Amino acid sequence: MENKKLCMALFSGSIDKLTGAGVILSGAAADDMDIDIYVLLMGARAFIKGNEKKITELSEYPELKDEFFASLDKLKVSTWVDFFKMAKELTNVKIHICSLAGKMWGGEKMEDFIDLTDDICGIGEYITSAQEADVHLFI
Repeated sequence: MENKKLCMALFSGSIDKLTGAGVILSGAAADDMDIDIYVLLMGARAFIKGNEKKITELSEYPELKDEFFASLDKLKVSTWVDFFKMAKELTNVKIHICSLAGKMWGGEKMEDFIDLTDDICGIGEYITSAQEADVHLFI
């Protein structure tokens, strides 16, 4: 029996949505799904080397930023990068950077992105993956 497939479009580069994507990703990995993540526009900024630790803005309720980080610390929640790493260790996870999005933030080569990145591709690959997926999420 083939694994079910999750396709995630990761548009947001805010810490709350990256963390949420990581939680969903870990659940899908625990369910042994094949996962394709397409990092688009603002999301690509978080994957540029050096930016992964600089992402501290919330897209939802920015005034709760201190409370959000205090809760993550108190609950010992993994960072979004750690969630992504763990998922890649558990199952077939591929992280694709949209070439346009990468270029917007100065990323044109694989070396420009964090080690989790598998390739740089065009938007057509995302569309095909979304059409073939059992579950499709846009974050």
